[in-house]
Amino acid sequence: MKPENLNIIIADDHPLFRNALRHALSSAFLNTQWFEADSADALQNLLDNKDIEYDVVLLDLQMPGSHGYSTLIHLRTHYQELPVVVISAHEDNTTISRAIHYGSSGFMPKSSSMETLSAALEAVLFGDVWLPEGVELQAINEDGTDQVASKLSDLTPQQYKVLQMFAEGLLNKQIAYDLGVSEATIKAHATAIFRKLGVRNRTQAVIALQQLEMEKIDL
Repeated sequence: MKPENLNIIIADDHPLFRNALRHALSSAFLNTQWFEADSADALQNLLDNKDIEYDVVLLDLQMPGSHGYSTLIHLRTHYQELPVVVISAHEDNTTISRAIHYGSSGFMPKSSSMETLSAALEAVLFGDVWLPEGVELQAINEDGTDQVASKLSDLTPQQYKVLQMFAEGLLNKQIAYDLGVSEATIKAHATAIFRKLGVRNRTQAVIALQQLEMEKIDL
């Protein structure tokens, strides 16, 4: 019997895909509340609502505010009890292996049939790790990407948010205004971010974050 009465987040910046996925899964998972996020910031806003206990996040690796695996790493660090399933148009073994390495509970290629997506979600909700048929996970050797991932996991949620805003090119004054804090607080966050990432300035911090990105593809 399929799980019911769930709270599921679909985090993807393509509204047509979100709608199609929600429509397809709704018939399989009854009485489910569906929540949608079109950016890393919107996803964080949902997670900040402590009145709702979410059961799973279906996460696209490439939405605004995300840099490849960065949001996945952030979620696995700060929301360890919340399963995350990556849904991506990248379907190569390296991408899938890294996603699992960084804590994803499964990997659903966007080319999958809706029946396959439903079966994958059910497996994850019952505690299994779901992979596409025929995938053999690769060993992930520690390299520059893995080192950045490890350092990124040391950032607090607020520091991670500030780093994302650095990547958007916002000035300290703009970030302080948007977050409702003082500019001195942003400078303190910046100092902590640089120390944790092992860099000296904003530019190096953004370059480090960008190491987690993948080749962009259209979907």
